[in-house]
Amino acid sequence: MNLPLSIDYTGKVVVVTGAGGLICGAMARAFAQCGAKVAALDLNEDAVKALANELKAEGYICEGYKANVLDPEALEAVRAAVNADLGPCDILVNGAGGNNPRATTDNEYHHEAKEGGKSFFDLVPDGVDFVFKLNFQGTILPTQAFAKDMVETKSGCILNISSMNSYTPLTKIPAYSAAKAAISNFTQWLATHFAGTGIRCNAIAPGFLVSAQNKALLYNEDGTPTARSAKILNGTPTHRFVDADELIGATLFLCDDRSASAITGVVLPVDAGFAAYSGV
Repeated sequence: MNLPLSIDYTGKVVVVTGAGGLICGAMARAFAQCGAKVAALDLNEDAVKALANELKAEGYICEGYKANVLDPEALEAVRAAVNADLGPCDILVNGAGGNNPRATTDNEYHHEAKEGGKSFFDLVPDGVDFVFKLNFQGTILPTQAFAKDMVETKSGCILNISSMNSYTPLTKIPAYSAAKAAISNFTQWLATHFAGTGIRCNAIAPGFLVSAQNKALLYNEDGTPTARSAKILNGTPTHRFVDADELIGATLFLCDDRSASAITGVVLPVDAGFAAYSGV
């Protein structure tokens, strides 16, 4: 990866949850390339082990750990392993999250709902609960585990992953939008709560990225944009999606105590202009 910023993270221990995925895998790689000792966490152990082996083969420092971000005891065990292998956590990137079909409607508007389709009234509590827990508690619980090291050293940085949904909710995905809004609010709360400890807390709000999870929603089989994809592009003044690598600059900047020493409680959009455009 060609890094957009040259920041020296040598000696820093960086814990990245959700590192088995596209976005956080790229973040883990970027920190490793900047000299950090990276702990890549994910429920998918094979994915983070493969990432760690790949980075170590290139001469970087990275260890992969299976981690359930909704299990406090498991997180404490991972924290102990990270401390033993790499040292106490200096930077935590809370990247684990996602949506689930059980918390998604089939139609943007209820008056367009079709017989047999899934409407707002068909959303099931366990589906909504799963999405909210994965995103919100999946940020709180790793923070409770790894921020203990930062409190002891009176330094550190926490970076949460919010979303453009946190500003204006997208249709069809009410639970995911609400959970990401909670992440933005929690980021500000945490920045205030830790203000006297030397710990900074910020978030980035990625715009629309094309990934394996959402590719079928954005493109038809013939490669043409779906109707939903066309709406997104028409609502983005640059008329393009965001690439995962384009989140790296904001990530490295916000986590650097020299460059961003006075920045805490900020949610930074990286959205190709989506939030700025009124559509007119």
